[in-house]
Amino acid sequence: MILAGDIGGTKTRLSLYSSMGGPRTPLDARTYASRDHDSLEAILKIFTADCGRPLSRAIFAVAGPVIDGRVEVTNLPWVIEAAALRRHLGIERVALMNDLQAAAYALPFLEPSERLTLNAGQPSPGGTQAVIAPGTGLGGAFLVTGASGFEAYPSEGGHTSFAPRGKLQVRLLQYLSEQFDHVSYERVCSGIGIPLLYRFLKADGAAKVSRRIDARVAAADDPTPVIIGAALERPSEAPLCVRTVHTFVDILGAAAGNLALQVAAVGGVYIGGGIPSRITGLLRPERFMAAFTAKGRMAGMLQRIPVHVITKQEATVFGAACHALHVNRPKGEA
Repeated sequence: MILAGDIGGTKTRLSLYSSMGGPRTPLDARTYASRDHDSLEAILKIFTADCGRPLSRAIFAVAGPVIDGRVEVTNLPWVIEAAALRRHLGIERVALMNDLQAAAYALPFLEPSERLTLNAGQPSPGGTQAVIAPGTGLGGAFLVTGASGFEAYPSEGGHTSFAPRGKLQVRLLQYLSEQFDHVSYERVCSGIGIPLLYRFLKADGAAKVSRRIDARVAAADDPTPVIIGAALERPSEAPLCVRTVHTFVDILGAAAGNLALQVAAVGGVYIGGGIPSRITGLLRPERFMAAFTAKGRMAGMLQRIPVHVITKQEATVFGAACHALHVNRPKGEA
């Protein structure tokens, strides 16, 4: 029995697999609200009691940099240590990895129905693939192909400095610089960033404000679902929400293009995370690709890179399971 988990600032997802069943057939799968619990151990106590199966291995994909078997979870007041989890679970084989690193392990095994293509491009066989994922925060990783199979590597590129494009984004940077010492891409391209975009665009007069929707945004504990929901369901009534999502897409496209250049992702770029799969109705390929390819002399290279939105549910847990079960080559490869 192999336990795979995706530990995020909002949700913790745990799934149980067997070597016989493989990564597409979990024996048990449960989701917990992370902030309702004091630690991962507290959730594991509930899960193991409910599932009632002995474990042999565990792998946890965590939102944050994993250093020497320890990680301070980004956007969650938890510290997770592999050694402590070994003691808690009573097993020797416990591994921690960055959540986007785990998601990268899923990329070669996604079915066509589990992704939405924004740019078909011309993928280079065996070329590096990259994933960028705006959820609660903004993460990234890349996958290379070696003699022994796939190897994924994490990135904390979401915390790099935001580089504005155009006058509106320059004003956005100025607006946020008055509030924060450092304005990162995560600050403007994530679940925590969307309310900031909304407030800036409102203050900037970029779109008409609906008083009714604005009141709902102001009253919400988490304004992001309200803003996205209004943009998708009532676009004519919520022009400010639509403008917020469009600005988010512009910034995401530019950030994805940066990652593609940084790791030469000629095998493809994948957009993961909870937000892109929810806004596909507003994630227009032409808008995203305009920002993705706006890199001067490198525009031609970026136009040839395939770009997909991951639509598979629980892709991070799936990737962690692929890695833990040593599913490391596509079908048909020796």
